[in-house]
Amino acid sequence: MLPEKIHLEIVTPQRRVIDKDVDEVILPGAEGSFGVRPGHAALLAGLAPGVAVSRSAGQEEVMAISSGYVEVQPDRVVVLAETCEKSEEIDVDRARRRLQEIEGEVSKTAEADPDLMRFRMMKHLARLQASGHSR
Repeated sequence: MLPEKIHLEIVTPQRRVIDKDVDEVILPGAEGSFGVRPGHAALLAGLAPGVAVSRSAGQEEVMAISSGYVEVQPDRVVVLAETCEKSEEIDVDRARRRLQEIEGEVSKTAEADPDLMRFRMMKHLARLQASGHSR
């Protein structure tokens, strides 16, 4: 018999962001976003900067994740993230400023590491998306 809920735990080096039972979680995988529900097959995956969503009892909680790893078991999901911010915690003005600074760095120098710049831009774009304030 499948469990009715799946336990979600999201941890960063600074804090435990979420530790609760949910109906579903959607995560930004390194190869694309994917959803997890109770009874999901075991999985270990890398995470890319993006938006994560947990759903429970018709409510959604939106978060920005910078990168990390996820372990999925049929009854639990454990996310180890470099950073994770709930939508209401995001400083939208700061995220916009950081994104503009990075874009300025890219346009000023040809020596910039394109992969690093892309990662940094994706991180702040995810923060804006999670906050509901996309560019």
